[in-house]
Amino acid sequence: MTDRRAELAAVGVAAGYGGAPVIEALDLDIRPGGFTALLGPNGCGKSTLLRAIARLHPLEAGQVLLDGKAIASLGGKVAARRIGLLAQGANAPEGLTVLDLVRQGRYPHRSIFGGWTSSDQAAVDEALDLTATRPLADRPLAALSGGQRQRAWIAMALAQRSPILLLDEPTTYLDLAHQLDLLGLMRRLVDERGMTVVAVLHDINQAARFADELVLLHAGRIAARGAVAEVLTPELVAHVFGVEVTLVTDPETGGPYCIPRRTLTRDA
Repeated sequence: MTDRRAELAAVGVAAGYGGAPVIEALDLDIRPGGFTALLGPNGCGKSTLLRAIARLHPLEAGQVLLDGKAIASLGGKVAARRIGLLAQGANAPEGLTVLDLVRQGRYPHRSIFGGWTSSDQAAVDEALDLTATRPLADRPLAALSGGQRQRAWIAMALAQRSPILLLDEPTTYLDLAHQLDLLGLMRRLVDERGMTVVAVLHDINQAARFADELVLLHAGRIAARGAVAEVLTPELVAHVFGVEVTLVTDPETGGPYCIPRRTLTRDA
């Protein structure tokens, strides 16, 4: 970790559903200009935490800070110009084309009476190219495969050009090639543009390959966080996921690569 003040932080955050807590008293400062992966078993609070940070889920306690200010105090457009989000299960109006959807990513940057600008067009064009969705631009979302729709939503988030990007299971519906393309793109945005990326991921090895930091959540709390080599240990994986693993060296990165061996009892 660096000594720099985090751009984005959760402080004492608690959130849940119907009175049942999912995350409690959780503190997390996000590394600015880095790629942070949130990992953990189903129901551990990964998506709830991400949605809480993005103001899509109400907090029962605590606060989320953006540049030291409570994000709840910011206007919607102000927050959206700083934080982009790709949520799970996003829906669009019937008949919307890919281009229509991607253009919606420019909403936070436009005034009520402002027209479409060259900056808006440049952002949309770049997002279509980065996600390889330009050939799909005129097609209705309803006519696309699940993977194509996912890339269209990612393009919309990129068109927003926010310095912080939150992604909730972004590789869902994508085949292996597009998963690698997407995570490689996130890595380049961090390395080349200094973006801050936070992603909920399920694949431990993909997270280990592309992320700077891993945050392991277990039962609504942070079990471990830090650099990949520090966090990805057999003991922590067993505790968080209930799986016994062997770690070997990834020949591509030199970092740890996880080989599952057998499931354990959940109190391991």
